[in-house]
Amino acid sequence: MHDVAIVGAGLLGLAAAREVVARGRDVVVLEQAEIGHQDSGSKGGCRIFRLGYPDPGYVAAALYARELWRELEAEAGRLLLIPAPQLTFGPQLRAVHDAMTAAGAPCELLAQPEVARRFGAMAIAGEALLETQSCVIAADQTLDALALAAGLRQPDGRLRTGVRVTRVTDDGRQVTLDTTAGTLTARTVVLTAGPWTAGLLGPVLLGPGLTLPAQATLEQIAYLEPAGPLREPAPIFIRYGDPSPYGLPVPGTDRYKLGIHRSGPAVVADEQFQDPDPTLMPQLLEVARAYLPGYKPEPVATERCVYDNTPDEDFVVDRIGQVVIGCGTSGHGFKFGPLFGRWLAALALDGPAALADAAAPFGPAWPASRFSLARFTSDSARAS
Repeated sequence: MHDVAIVGAGLLGLAAAREVVARGRDVVVLEQAEIGHQDSGSKGGCRIFRLGYPDPGYVAAALYARELWRELEAEAGRLLLIPAPQLTFGPQLRAVHDAMTAAGAPCELLAQPEVARRFGAMAIAGEALLETQSCVIAADQTLDALALAAGLRQPDGRLRTGVRVTRVTDDGRQVTLDTTAGTLTARTVVLTAGPWTAGLLGPVLLGPGLTLPAQATLEQIAYLEPAGPLREPAPIFIRYGDPSPYGLPVPGTDRYKLGIHRSGPAVVADEQFQDPDPTLMPQLLEVARAYLPGYKPEPVATERCVYDNTPDEDFVVDRIGQVVIGCGTSGHGFKFGPLFGRWLAALALDGPAALADAAAPFGPAWPASRFSLARFTSDSARAS
């Protein structure tokens, strides 16, 4: 019997495995395909690390997570957060500014002429909030660093790829996993299977009154190249409002990644497709023309990326019996990867009360209960 079995080798599962191993406990990680496979929400080369949220609790958590990223970088011996300035604008600009200020995060309001002077590859009509501590996350390198730190690259069976979990049973003492490669048991299991998590939980594990109203969406990404020589690449940007386009430079290249947050169609996790979306692509081209005059609006490459969404965009980090759940990252969870790993490992090894202690540094705006399944009672799920 294993101490901990982890289902899903994306960002959350790998981060949890690293923490479990660091505490000297036995772990096995089951992945239905391979790390970073095309249907994974953790795939791809880059993500955004930012502090800006219209919520001081999230800002404080991002500040804390940055310290954990530094620890991971030191352990891995490589740079995973590549510094890049960020401009935030849109209807919620002031709310983001106020939350960052309240949490003590550095930021600077820039008038439109100053934005144009300092960031010539972008065009923004009004003022913007400059974040100086934002970064581009080397996402694929992060997955590799976490896997190495957890010892998952060793040929000892700790990582089992091509193994799909079909059923999870908790008898109160141990958890049994039925898989396509047989059955195994563990004292606790951590479900970090992205949009497959809800199906693995089911009504028996959730119990009466609880539900996990997760909905996967298939987002559209485009990659642009410069229209000509650039003095410097465009910064990271996020328009905070509805719609919420965003973009970031791709490290090591002159390309620029562009998307629109939570704009994709609903999709069944096992029925993803990779062809460009005929509705979303014109919207992305419009965003490119509006905000990125330094780049050609026609993409040089496209990509689809699955989001694992909750109705309120808060995460799910909880424990029911011997089963720990980490999911619902809603397209903005990558920056919290090392923090998620610490929380999930604490829940698995120390029990439910550990999460309240782990969340204490973030104050009353970020209580552990905020991420519990209890917020999704049957009645509240119907209301949402």
